[in-house]
Amino acid sequence: MVDLVVSGDCVVTPHAVGPADVAIAGGKVVAVAARGAFPLAAGTRRVDAAGKIVMPGGIDPHTHCLWPMPVPDGPTLFTQGPSVVGKAALFGGTTTLIDFTRWTHGETVQSAIEARMAAWRGDGCPCDWALHTMVEGDLPPELPAQLGEAIEAGHATVKIFTTDITPSRKGRMVDFGDIWEVFQVLSRKGGLGVIHAEDNDIVMHMYARLFRENRASFENMAEVHNTLSEDLSFRRVIRLAEHVPGTALYMMHVSAGNGVRAIREARSRGLPIYGESLHQYMLYTQEDYKRPNGQVYHTYPSLKSQADQDELWRGALDGTIGCVATDELCCSLSVKTQGKRIDDTTGGNSGVEPRVALMYSEMMKRGFTLRQFVDRVSTNAARIMGLYPRKGAIAPGSDADLCILDPALRRTVRAEAMHESDYSPWEGREVAAWPAMTILRGKVVVEGDRWCGEDRGGEWLPRKVPEEIRRAPAL
Repeated sequence: MVDLVVSGDCVVTPHAVGPADVAIAGGKVVAVAARGAFPLAAGTRRVDAAGKIVMPGGIDPHTHCLWPMPVPDGPTLFTQGPSVVGKAALFGGTTTLIDFTRWTHGETVQSAIEARMAAWRGDGCPCDWALHTMVEGDLPPELPAQLGEAIEAGHATVKIFTTDITPSRKGRMVDFGDIWEVFQVLSRKGGLGVIHAEDNDIVMHMYARLFRENRASFENMAEVHNTLSEDLSFRRVIRLAEHVPGTALYMMHVSAGNGVRAIREARSRGLPIYGESLHQYMLYTQEDYKRPNGQVYHTYPSLKSQADQDELWRGALDGTIGCVATDELCCSLSVKTQGKRIDDTTGGNSGVEPRVALMYSEMMKRGFTLRQFVDRVSTNAARIMGLYPRKGAIAPGSDADLCILDPALRRTVRAEAMHESDYSPWEGREVAAWPAMTILRGKVVVEGDRWCGEDRGGEWLPRKVPEEIRRAPAL
């Protein structure tokens, strides 16, 4: 029996954008057909989405929930957990988050994953979720085999840093010999490398230089995490992957035009390299650091110039940038702005709730099609990360995850009206639509401004990256 029918005149399916009825039963899409094709039985709800956009639920492939936040001269705090971030995501039309397991020395990959999954389940996530496995530092020789086992168990992606990011985080960077070993495992086991790529020599040189010159204020961040660093590191990592056939890479938080060009050139040679940018890179520049509380716009690597931002938009339009994520790190304004220097400014942002509406608004005025918008906030992440077609599609057999986006709900972003934090980097920005309803696996979880879901209703999603994604640029 059909539980729910969503009837719209603008439904985005894998094959068409237009009028359709979406029939849902048992948490799945069971059929997509012409409007009026499903006679409603007693107890079946019909949602009239005329004048609205019916799209797959958003997927944010880059979040950090329950993440440690050092506080100067105080105890380590943690960012908000999935119970808060997951609900905010659903209010914003995002139905799936991909976060991180952080492996550290002295434990196995399996024990790190088990502890992280227990923390997520203990906090309770209202939306569906998965985890990248993050490794750091000098990798012990037994670790690559453990990563292979994790990939086979459904943790299909491995996060690697090519920099320590700040001098105080020494031990984060993985050297290229160890990266080479991990790439061989990714190739054999069918995993995907998700890379934070900056050139550590350049970054640390610039920290030292700015300290010597007494220019350590955070407004100078773009000189440290600079475009040269992105150019050198992206090309080196991609070249290493090219020497390990079968290695596919997802370059996280691309911030500079040099990064876009490096990915575009690699893809033109047939290499399976995919790009992710963040909504703050695409809408703010290094000039915004000079604004009051300019730290709220920052994440690592830094914001760059207007020319870099323009290239990010070109990359998003031509497919070089396939996904727009948040690097979600949900904390209070006081914590976000506690750092004042280039080496202690808090990264990440509270942005998972407005992401879908922001990107719709900005992409439509820049000439993107509706399909391109949906791909970049949902479908591409599902395909690259091994969730498609369960997620990221309105199609028979897919999870019934829907965002009904209403262009009549134009609004001004206000932190006080959202569900994440006491600040928003998007405060005061006008958006051209807002979700009127979010459906997770067939259940209406948000309707208007009303929460209808289950606080612990989310499920962990095992993933396997498909061969077509790993063989060549597939999107």
